[in-house]
Amino acid sequence: MPPRNASIHQPHDKLVKSTFSDPDTARAFLQGHLPCGLASLVHWPSLQLQGGSFIAPEFAATSSDLLFSAQVDGHPALLYVLFEHQNAEDPLLALRLLSYMVRIWHNHLRNHPGATNLPPILPLVLAQDNKPWKTSTRLADLIHAPGQIRAELKKHIPDFEFHLVELFRLPFDKILGTPMGILTLRALKAEKLQALLEDHVWDEALLVQLPPASFEMLMRYIFDRDLDKPAFRKKLHSLHNPKLTKNAMSLAEQFRQEGRQEGRQEGRLEGRQEGIERGQVAAKQQDILEALEIRFERVPEGLREEIELIADTRSEEHTSEL
Repeated sequence: MPPRNASIHQPHDKLVKSTFSDPDTARAFLQGHLPCGLASLVHWPSLQLQGGSFIAPEFAATSSDLLFSAQVDGHPALLYVLFEHQNAEDPLLALRLLSYMVRIWHNHLRNHPGATNLPPILPLVLAQDNKPWKTSTRLADLIHAPGQIRAELKKHIPDFEFHLVELFRLPFDKILGTPMGILTLRALKAEKLQALLEDHVWDEALLVQLPPASFEMLMRYIFDRDLDKPAFRKKLHSLHNPKLTKNAMSLAEQFRQEGRQEGRQEGRLEGRQEGIERGQVAAKQQDILEALEIRFERVPEGLREEIELIADTRSEEHTSEL
C-alpha cells in the first residue's frame, strides 16, 4: 500500500524546485554561496535554468537537482546544484556526482550536434543534514592508491572537487537570498533539527513578502511534516500579523480537508481491491468444486469446508496486513 500523503512523495523536491526555479531566488542563493572569486566572474543576468534532472532513480526520493547555464568570464559554463535530503551523508557522493556530470555532458552533446568540446561544470552540493559532514569533497580521495602507486598513477586518476554548503554550519540568520529562498533553507535546516515551529522559520518580516503561491508551498511543507498539530495551531495563533494568521489558518484547514479526502480515497481503493481479490478467490474456489463434482459426482462435506476455508484465511491475512 502506498504511504499516506502519496501525492507528496517527495516534499523536499517540490519545495526546493518550486523555490529555486525562480531566477531571482536562484541568483541570490548562488551569489551568496559560491566561492567569492568564482561568483565575481559570473555574469549573473545570463543565469538561466536548464530543464531535466540527472539524479539516478534510486536517489530520487532523497535528492533534488537543478542545472543552470551562465556566462563565466565571458565563456559558457554550467552550474549544477544537488540538494541532499538524506539522513546520513554519502561517502561516495563524489562518484555519484561524476556520473551526473557525465549525463549532463551527454545531454549537452545531444543538444549541440557537432560540438567538439564540453562546457565546464561547477557542482555545488547543499547538505540538509543535522550534523557536520566528514565526506571528502574530492573525487580522487575515493581512489585507494597509496604511496608510490599514487605518485605514478596521479595523472591517470580523474579528479574534481565539489563545492559543499552545509545548512548545519549556517546560522539561521546567516542564510542569504530572497525571502522565499531564505525561508526555504531555514525550513530545510529546521526540519532536521526538529525546529520547524521556531521563530526563525516563522519570521513574519519575511513571510509577509511571500506571494500567495509561495506562502502556500511553504505552509504545506511544514504542515506535512510530523508535527504536533495542536502545537502547530498554537503557533499560528501566536503570529502578530492578523492577515498571516488568517491565511495560515485557512491553509491549515484546507490541508486537513485534503488529508481527509485522500484518506477516504485510499480507503475506497483498498476496499475495492480487497473485493476484487475476494471475488477472484471465490471464482477459483467454485472452479475447484465444480471440477471435483464432475470427476467424483459429489464433494465430501469435509473437503468442501476446507476449500471454503481457503478464501476465509486469505481474507483474514489481507486484513491483518492492512
